[in-house]
Amino acid sequence: MTLGSGPGGLLEVLVVDDDVRVARVNAAYVGKVAGFRVAGQAHSAAEALAALETTPVDLVLLDHYLPDETGLSLVRRLRQLGHHTDIIMVTAARDIATVQAAMRHGALQYLVKPFTFAGLRAKLEGYAALRRALEGDGEAGQDQVDRIFGALGGASAGPTELPKGHSALTADLVREVLRGAEGPLSAQEVAERSSLSRQTAQRYLKLLERTGRVRLSLKYGETGRPEHRYVWV
Repeated sequence: MTLGSGPGGLLEVLVVDDDVRVARVNAAYVGKVAGFRVAGQAHSAAEALAALETTPVDLVLLDHYLPDETGLSLVRRLRQLGHHTDIIMVTAARDIATVQAAMRHGALQYLVKPFTFAGLRAKLEGYAALRRALEGDGEAGQDQVDRIFGALGGASAGPTELPKGHSALTADLVREVLRGAEGPLSAQEVAERSSLSRQTAQRYLKLLERTGRVRLSLKYGETGRPEHRYVWV
């Protein structure tokens, strides 16, 4: 089965991030996921466009904050120029307007920094599942349509429905912190690793616990109240 344009059907990925060190780390992560290969790295919109003009690429991991233009602006230009390369946004931009714009311009997934290797791997594996679901010609039955539309969504493994006032991106951020941890974490530790306030981290931890995604345990010290510790199930 041939999925991508690389040797042996590997999916070729262009990593775009203005921070050279971050781009290097993200590229190393991609290289650890079976079926994927890094085609190159770029640190500006101009470099990314030049790379796409010369190198066949299946997927772009795209930062929003680039020195010469935003990632979303680059996506618009790529579409205007006839480039239909798939896009996964990988960025610290978490405002709803940017997320909505990314969806409207055809980004397949949106991964919020900071994230763990497990978080990126889930997005890439979901993307590979989508490519497999899209293989073949002819018409699609409802079962195949459901597989196509569910391929990427299933990779998130987050809560399917959130109460009013809760953000799916924030829930996903807390989830990735817990999944990347070596053991149970306190609400304060989750807050520090996700750059959220302790109150916000606590609220989402309780939500994830109620939905069965997180298990709560108590750590008893010598004095005072026991500390609540959370681990991803």
